[in-house]
Amino acid sequence: MNIVLGITGSIAAYKACTLIRQFVKRGHEVQVVITPAGKEFITPITLSALTSKPVISDFFAQRDGTWHSHVALGLWADAMVIAPATASTIGKMAHGIADNMLITTYLSMKAPVFIAPAMDLDMWAHPSTQDNLQLLRQRGVRVIEPAAGELASHLVGKGRMEEPERIAEVVLAAMMPKEKSLQGRRILITAGPTYERIDPVRFIGNYSSGKMGFALAEECAKRGADVQLVCGPVQQTTSQKGITITHVESAEQMWNAANSLFPTVDAGILCAAVADFTPSNVADAKIKREDDELVLRLRPTRDIAAGLGAIKRENQRLVGFALETNDEMAHAREKLARKNFDFIVLNSLNDKGAGFQHDTNKVTIITQEEVKPYPLKSKKEVAADIIDQLASILP
Repeated sequence: MNIVLGITGSIAAYKACTLIRQFVKRGHEVQVVITPAGKEFITPITLSALTSKPVISDFFAQRDGTWHSHVALGLWADAMVIAPATASTIGKMAHGIADNMLITTYLSMKAPVFIAPAMDLDMWAHPSTQDNLQLLRQRGVRVIEPAAGELASHLVGKGRMEEPERIAEVVLAAMMPKEKSLQGRRILITAGPTYERIDPVRFIGNYSSGKMGFALAEECAKRGADVQLVCGPVQQTTSQKGITITHVESAEQMWNAANSLFPTVDAGILCAAVADFTPSNVADAKIKREDDELVLRLRPTRDIAAGLGAIKRENQRLVGFALETNDEMAHAREKLARKNFDFIVLNSLNDKGAGFQHDTNKVTIITQEEVKPYPLKSKKEVAADIIDQLASILP
C-alpha cells in the first residue's frame, strides 16, 4: 500500500518516525510531505532515511523548474495520513486554503484521508477547531484521537496526538479489504422480537422481522467473523457459513443467552426488539373469553443493553439501536451514554421505508464525537455501513 504521510508544525512531529517504522515494517511505501513549520521540529534527512524517499516540502524541487505534482501524489496514494495535524492545518483543510504542498496534496487526494490532531487542550476545545473537525468528518476524513476510555481522566489527552502504534492500527484496519476486516473476530448479534407469554396460545410481541439482525450477521460472517446470533421468533434463515444461531422466545431467555456469550466476544450488536414488559403471571391454560374486562399486570423485563454495557471490558465494543417516534436525536444520545454504547444506530418510524418488516432502512450512526446520517438503503447496504463503523473502532 502507498501512504502519503503529512507532517505539520507540532512538537509531536518526532512521533512521525515511529509511525513511519510501523508502516514500513508491514511492507508499505511511505512518502512524506512536510510543511515548512514541520521542518522546524524534525529534519527531512531523518525522515528520508526512514522512508528511502526524498521528503517533499516545496512545490518546486529545484531551481531549474522541476516541480512536485500534488496531483500525481493524489493518484499514487492508497491512503493519506496527516500526523500530527495542527489546528492551523485542520482549518486550512476544512476551508481549502492551499498555501503549502501538504494542503494542495490533500485537495488532490483520491484516497481515504486520516488525521491525528495535535494541539493544546484550549485550542482543541475552541469552537473553531471543533467546527473544522466536524466539516472534515462530514467530508469523510477520519479523525484519530485517543479514546476517553483508555485515559486516566476524560480530559487527559484531549488534543494530544494518538500514539503512532494505534494510528497505524486504525489506518491499516480501515484499509484492509472488507472481506478480511473481521478475520478472527467473534461477534454477538441479537435479532428479531421477543414473545412474552400470556397463556399457552397468546403472547405480547412486536412487529420486528429480524431482517436487519440477519443482514448484520451475514455481513460480519462474510468479513471473516465467528458470529453468535441470538434471535427471537422469526421467519428468517441463512446459509452463510460462520453463523451459529441460538433461538430464544422471551426477553429473559435472550438475557440469559446474551450474558452467557458476551464475555467470549470482541463486540456485541444489539439489534433485537426486546419487550420492555412481560406478564407478571402466565396462565397454565388458555384464558377463556368472559364478559368482564381482562386485566394484565406487567412487570419490566431485564435490560439486556444496560446489563452488557455495565460488564463491557475495555477491549470490547458494544453497538446499540434506537427506534424512535419522537425527539429521536435526544433519545438516542441519552441511550448512547446511559447504556455505555460505543455507537448507536438511530432509525425512526417517521421515515418512510424504515423500521419493522421493510427490506430497506434509513439510519443515522451516532458516536460521542459525530453524527453520520445515511440515505434510505437496502438493509444489506445498511448492514455494510454499520459494520464498516464497527471494524474501524475495534482494538
